[in-house]
Amino acid sequence: MPRPTAAQLAYGSATVVCSTVVMLLVSGVTAGAGVVVIGIAALALGLLVALTVPAPGRTKAARPAAATESARAGAPAARVRGGGEARVQPSMRR
Repeated sequence: MPRPTAAQLAYGSATVVCSTVVMLLVSGVTAGAGVVVIGIAALALGLLVALTVPAPGRTKAARPAAATESARAGAPAARVRGGGEARVQPSMRR
């Protein structure tokens, strides 16, 4: 399982804190059980937000755009390696 990015951690944490404060202020709950329920709901919402933040380099449009640009420029075909980066082999350079 991939590690979460800094953006995912930041958005998730900010969501948990803000939603907890807002729900506590709006509901006016003072009992322990109500605070626990609100805390669990805020954690679930923060997890949902963190998982829906797109990870960098996983967009579907990034690879075809790079291939199209190299084709327009008349560059030789590049090979894609493990990191998703396209590199031209030394034997293919002009």
